[in-house]
Amino acid sequence: MISLLRLVFAALIGAALSQFPAFSDQYVQRLGGQVDALTRVAAEFDASADRAGLSREAALADLSGSEFREMHQGDMRQVFTRLSRAANDLQMLRIAGPLERMLLPHRLRDTETLAATWGDFRPAIPVTSAGLIAAGIGFLIGWVIWGLVGVLFRRRSHARPSRREPGLR
Repeated sequence: MISLLRLVFAALIGAALSQFPAFSDQYVQRLGGQVDALTRVAAEFDASADRAGLSREAALADLSGSEFREMHQGDMRQVFTRLSRAANDLQMLRIAGPLERMLLPHRLRDTETLAATWGDFRPAIPVTSAGLIAAGIGFLIGWVIWGLVGVLFRRRSHARPSRREPGLR
C-alpha cells in the first residue's frame, strides 16, 4: 500500500512539473508583450523630454509641484523600473531552454504577467521532449520526497518512549 501511495505521489509531482515548460513558454510570450508596451511608454516619455530639451532624469524631476505631477512622476519611475527588470528577466528566460527555466523560477517575478499567464493557462498532456523530461524529473523528485518522509516517520515510530522516574507524574 505504501509503495502504491509513493508511486501515485511521484506521478502527481511528475504530472505537475510536466506543465512547467509550456507555462514558462506562455509567460515568456506575455512578458515579451509587456516589455514591448513598456518600451513604447518609455520611448514616448523620452521623446517628450528630448523635445523639451531635458534628459529623462531632468524631465522626471520637472514632474513635481502638484499632487498630480508627483503621482505621475512616481508612475513613470515605476514604469522605468519595471521595464528594466522585465527586460533583464526576458533576456535570461529567452536564453534558457524550457528545462533550464526550471532553475530560474525567480525570473518569473512580474506579478501582473504571472497572474495573467496563470489565469489563461490550461494544463495539457506534455508531448514535447521538454515536457516529458520535466515529468520524469518531477516523478523522481516525488519519489525521493516520499522516501525521505517515510524514513523520517519510521525513525519517529521506532523511538523509545521516555521513562519516567517513579513517583513523578
